[in-house]
Amino acid sequence: MGKYVELTVSNFDEITKEGVSLVDFWAPWCGPCRMIAPVIEELAAEYEGKANICKVNTDEEQDIAVKYGIRSIPTILFFKNGEVVEQMVGAASKQAFADKLNALL
Repeated sequence: MGKYVELTVSNFDEITKEGVSLVDFWAPWCGPCRMIAPVIEELAAEYEGKANICKVNTDEEQDIAVKYGIRSIPTILFFKNGEVVEQMVGAASKQAFADKLNALL
């Protein structure tokens, strides 16, 4: 079973610089973030080897959140080869995330 990657300042650029990455900006106290957490885990399993499925705890990694202008969570950024190419704010369906990933792959 695939597992999402917890991103920190030390590994963020390394992981998102190549290929396609979905990055979920979240916090433990955020209800909608907790709602989509199982979806993120399912995507991590389904896209293992195809895309990086990642999470950033905005409480612990405020520098990353500031760098990408995250103002509300959950915010999901889609990266392709290190560049932000799509953004979704708020909880969405698994299909909505999958459609974005598939369009980038």
